[in-house]
Amino acid sequence: MRTAKPEAAGMSSTRLARIDDWMDRWIASGRLPGLSVTIHRRGETVYSRVAGRRDVARDLPMTDDTIVRIYSMTKPMTSVAIMMLYEEGLFQLDDPISRVLPAFKNQRVFVSGSPMSYRSVAAERDITYRDLLTHTSGLSYEFLRTHAVDTMYGAAGVDFNFFPGRDPEPGITLAQVVDRAATLPLLAQPGTAWNYSISTDVLGRLVELHSGQPFDQYMIERVIAPLGMTDTGFAVPDASLERFAANYVPDGKGGLKLFDDPQTSRYRNPALPSGGGGLVSTAGDYMRFCRMMLNGGELDGERLLGVKTVEFMTSNQLGGDLAAMGMPRFFESSLAGIGFGLGFSVVLDPAATQTLCSEGNYGWGGFASTGFWCDPSEEMAVVLMTQLTPSSTYPIRRELGVLTYQAIID
Repeated sequence: MRTAKPEAAGMSSTRLARIDDWMDRWIASGRLPGLSVTIHRRGETVYSRVAGRRDVARDLPMTDDTIVRIYSMTKPMTSVAIMMLYEEGLFQLDDPISRVLPAFKNQRVFVSGSPMSYRSVAAERDITYRDLLTHTSGLSYEFLRTHAVDTMYGAAGVDFNFFPGRDPEPGITLAQVVDRAATLPLLAQPGTAWNYSISTDVLGRLVELHSGQPFDQYMIERVIAPLGMTDTGFAVPDASLERFAANYVPDGKGGLKLFDDPQTSRYRNPALPSGGGGLVSTAGDYMRFCRMMLNGGELDGERLLGVKTVEFMTSNQLGGDLAAMGMPRFFESSLAGIGFGLGFSVVLDPAATQTLCSEGNYGWGGFASTGFWCDPSEEMAVVLMTQLTPSSTYPIRRELGVLTYQAIID
């Protein structure tokens, strides 16, 4: 990837070179397979580097165009898709989703007990679009497995088959999975607690209902293609397979163990499109998404969102930070000082985060340790790509944050 002279964009070449050393140390340690870091500031790409391998066993190097599972970095893109429909006047954020998804009427909220025998109370109100966008819907995730409701998701087949080793139901549809979720109790009253969940997958179903198109078709035609994200999609085509990275987990001895082989990955032929974690992408492609957001909803003449919509989406929508709304169950840090907008985390108090950043930073990460953030005040975007599951294993996003901000000189 071509880069501009960092000093022309207010960054130090010498200080950015510290990222080289950081990447090389991680690769040499054997704890990460490969890394890609891209930094864009003041309209220029000022840093782009890869290190390590995309496939250790096959000895294939990490490259600029390596395709990776971005998992939950799909969520901001799905959030953009539903907000494009919001801009068309098709719904209001405080509308109950039960108006178009009647299965979500009159839900119950889990109080106590086990998956087989539990006590619940009536939901005080229906889930709204805003609840889904802010992860305050009361929904959950099967893979978290820290609550009785998570277990109930697994038993009911509320699973988007992100991971290898699980056989998807033949012919399963997005509509069927979402309707199953509606039959299960919520973790909390809608709007009262932040809990990471299938909320964005439900948004994908709402995209279908409001657009009249299959979710994946809408995403490709209205979001991905207009942005020129040529290697981003819900499946890896045969022609691109060689560039598809392997995904790893720690082996418990300071090394790596294969978790998802690119040759047999579910991402070759997914059972259904997941708005919460179904996309694969490249560093260059995802930077185009970040640049669109930094530009107020437009890139290279293609406008997806209005400026005020982007500002609204990237403003905190919670009553406080995530610590005040119920702590996440698997993240690499406490996320104190961080709020949540409509599909993006938002920095409220840099000091409380205990790392270098700016107030108003927004972004998110993926389960295989990928991550991105946009900093409007510094006119900067950063994309980190690797493939190590889970993302809570090492604090590489926070480390990269320090290394990026220490290189700003103007």
